[in-house]
Amino acid sequence: MQLSNRLNAIEASPTLGLTALANKLKSEGKDVVGFGAGEPDFDTPDYIKEATIAALKEGKTKYTPVLGVEALRKAVTEFIKRDILLDYNAADVVICSGGKQVLYNIFMSIVNPGDEVIIPGPYWVSYKDMVMLSEGKPVIVNTSFESGFKMTTDQLQSAITAKTRAVIINSPSNPTGVVYSRDELKSFANILEKYPDIWIITDDIYAKLIYDDNEFFNLAMLGEKLRDRVIIADSFSKAFSMTGWRLGYAVTKNPGLVAALEKIQGQSTSNATSFVQYGAIAALKGDLSFVDKMRDAFQERRDFIVKTLSMMPGIKVHNPGGAFYVFPDISGLVQKPRFISLMEKYKEKTSYSKAFSSALLGEKLVAMVPGIAFGYDMGMRISYAISMEQIKKGMERVAEFVDICQG
Repeated sequence: MQLSNRLNAIEASPTLGLTALANKLKSEGKDVVGFGAGEPDFDTPDYIKEATIAALKEGKTKYTPVLGVEALRKAVTEFIKRDILLDYNAADVVICSGGKQVLYNIFMSIVNPGDEVIIPGPYWVSYKDMVMLSEGKPVIVNTSFESGFKMTTDQLQSAITAKTRAVIINSPSNPTGVVYSRDELKSFANILEKYPDIWIITDDIYAKLIYDDNEFFNLAMLGEKLRDRVIIADSFSKAFSMTGWRLGYAVTKNPGLVAALEKIQGQSTSNATSFVQYGAIAALKGDLSFVDKMRDAFQERRDFIVKTLSMMPGIKVHNPGGAFYVFPDISGLVQKPRFISLMEKYKEKTSYSKAFSSALLGEKLVAMVPGIAFGYDMGMRISYAISMEQIKKGMERVAEFVDICQG
């Protein structure tokens, strides 16, 4: 039987695929260290669980409005007001079944065939595929290790054409952990103010996970001129460790876009799970000290990984400002004769990062997502959302693998 041609344009999620493979090997008794998962290893706080259980017991198990329960939409606006001092109304909020659905619904609502969406690379794996599923064209702005994996104003200006429909900014970034400063975002704003027909999507899913002296800013915070076309995309998955709960939200001052998002969701999933929405209200209104403790643990893990990687020959690494990923550059390693022989052994001749990933898993039972999945073949994504014990074990094996590659 024939399947849709649109499937030919996209690939299965490499991050989910690698995690599934690592879990399969673990189930077979292999001692695998998995750096692939993009989810915190902390449990969801009890106060969120208890609010959800209470909602179940109270019979809040029926359909809700497609846009979400009013109390949650209002809680989102209060959270944003408290957090980044921006005023929104409940009518500006759309509750979705996870951050992925937020972004998918946005692209399906704003992109017409042939429209271009500017995506700084390295990029989260699903941006490109979602744009293509909406029949748009992803315009990848490639950055480098030397630029700190940051898009420049000149690059943004050069990427804009008459077909540009949207630009997406993810800060802190998956996979690099890059955090754009206020001045850097302001320079983007100065360019985008000249193009009133371009939507601006700010993916703020890691906004609560920022380290050192970095501060969170998004383009909605930088002036009224842009705010009517900035779309905030966020989720409860990372900051509240609620990945499996599948709950996210879009926030926009544009009522026409709210109506479009409602129409798309109304013909797909309808409302997000009813009782989960009540747990999310508790999350937004509760004590955020849990987030602080989780962030402190992540920072300790980050520091260890960066210090360890920086001592490995052939590896270059930045200290990420946010999220929970380190994205080392392997360009100093891939031309070594021993590494080239490993590429042949693992039958991977087209991608250095895929060869690195396959050989590292095969030789040392360590799982990492290859950088090619994020549009940068000289990188590897290391998630430090796992225990320090596992990190130390994994980094020891990585060091051994790098020594093997040196030949």
